[in-house]
Amino acid sequence: MLLTIDIGNTNMECAVFQGEELLKVFRLGTNRDATSDEIGLTIGQFFLVNGLDMAQVEDIVIASVVPQVMYSVNNAILKYFGKLPLVVGENLFVPIENHYDNPAEVGADRLVTAKAAFSKYGGPLVVVDFGTATTFDAVTGQGAYLGGVIYPGIRISTASLFQRTAKLPMVELVDPGHIIGRNTEQSIQAGAIYGYSGAVKNIIAEIKKVLGAETRVVATGGLVGIIAEYADFDVIDRTLMQDGLRLLYQYHRQQNP
Repeated sequence: MLLTIDIGNTNMECAVFQGEELLKVFRLGTNRDATSDEIGLTIGQFFLVNGLDMAQVEDIVIASVVPQVMYSVNNAILKYFGKLPLVVGENLFVPIENHYDNPAEVGADRLVTAKAAFSKYGGPLVVVDFGTATTFDAVTGQGAYLGGVIYPGIRISTASLFQRTAKLPMVELVDPGHIIGRNTEQSIQAGAIYGYSGAVKNIIAEIKKVLGAETRVVATGGLVGIIAEYADFDVIDRTLMQDGLRLLYQYHRQQNP
């Protein structure tokens, strides 16, 4: 079995694969103060509850955009699995042509999903990842990573509105059913849903002007469901990141038999 761990600013998403088959996915909160024992015991409990044997895990692959948790995560893997993890950007590299001015600035998650999307769907394409931030990553028809756009995530946007105003409440992010809100809650929801989806559509349209009208749009990320029906996505792939880590691992094993 293969264990993949995607460490984001809000959540750590873990997946267990048997060959190409995705067996289970689970999430932990990204806690910068968590100890290695807390992380290791939580993962171990998940394996136990789902009838999975930790001893059957052959390798662990990690992609992280939160350096502060890596010491504890690495120690958890060593202590509870007895293995040195493969970490994207450290001892595991994404085989993709990177056109960023400083290639090292690109988050590991963005390169992994760009490579995975091209491997699965071809190009040109734009990958829209709805997480703590919403990222748009442009990939050419030849599979090169051009760069992209980083936009505040929809939850960050509405949370900021609540935090910065005296009388506006935090609301559930759902469609109020009409663009003109008839109360404060509906008005905020209309702005969040219709305004945010409008921004997403516009960014995609501008990227397509560069890549070409035939560009496919692949959407992923934990918050994709909030916007999915309001934007023009060709594919919604909720496991793109985990598939990307699996594909990257397979490539690594082929290069290092």
